[in-house]
Amino acid sequence: MKSNIFLLFIFFTLLIANSLNARQFEKKYSKEGYKLVWSDEFKKDGFPDASNWTYEKGFVRNEELQWYQPENAFCKNGFLIIEARKEQKPNPLFEEGSNNWRKKPNNIEYTSACLITKDLRSFQYGRFEMRGRIDISDGLWPAFWTLGEKGNWPANGEIDIMEYYRGKLLANIASLGTSKKPKWFSNTKSTEELGGKKWAAKFHIWRMDWDSEAISLYVDGLLLNKTTLKQLKNDDGTGINPFMQKHYILLDLAMGGLNGGDLKDTKFPNRMEVDYVRVYQK
Repeated sequence: MKSNIFLLFIFFTLLIANSLNARQFEKKYSKEGYKLVWSDEFKKDGFPDASNWTYEKGFVRNEELQWYQPENAFCKNGFLIIEARKEQKPNPLFEEGSNNWRKKPNNIEYTSACLITKDLRSFQYGRFEMRGRIDISDGLWPAFWTLGEKGNWPANGEIDIMEYYRGKLLANIASLGTSKKPKWFSNTKSTEELGGKKWAAKFHIWRMDWDSEAISLYVDGLLLNKTTLKQLKNDDGTGINPFMQKHYILLDLAMGGLNGGDLKDTKFPNRMEVDYVRVYQK
């Protein structure tokens, strides 16, 4: 009984602290002309709010090892948990002799979740913020990012506000380059330089400031990447800038694939934890 009371005390203490934290940020940002226009604080245990999030499903991109499924995402004690699991199940896409990376494996070996706000919540310009904790074990590839509503990738534009793999944080922005390939504007920061495992054990704030002039990406107030919108026009002769349209948000925990690395020394289940996602606009 005492342990249950103690856990409740901790839970409500965290809720109060988070509420105070939110008000402090709102007060600070309001001085810069920002107003909170949307957020998910993940307060209710159970499935994430269906008015905010849908899910990618299956093998999706980058030859990643995980099969995305909604059941790997849940809210508990005021946090969104995206859980990476090592579990074997038949691959429903399997085709004998196929060279398609989605259809080659007989079995699914890993599962995870990717939550998206597509067709539910999209924004053009503003301050996008996520407070979260990521594991930096080998092979993991967590991300908080956006994609443009209109156009096929990379012509629709991609912003990686938080991305991690192979010992580094990445702050990336991509539009369409020549030969239909992505044109990347990227900067990285070594997690070892930030403090390694001790740094990763704590929660951090990733932020994007995006307006009609530039996109700036931060972690804990440290500027990682600033790119002007003039640089980001698609190089296909149309003159279209994919960052002058609304973008939707994605949260995911990927594994392996083209960039994630080897998972042999990584413990499962593993988690990406999100305290909140907020969008402010002027």
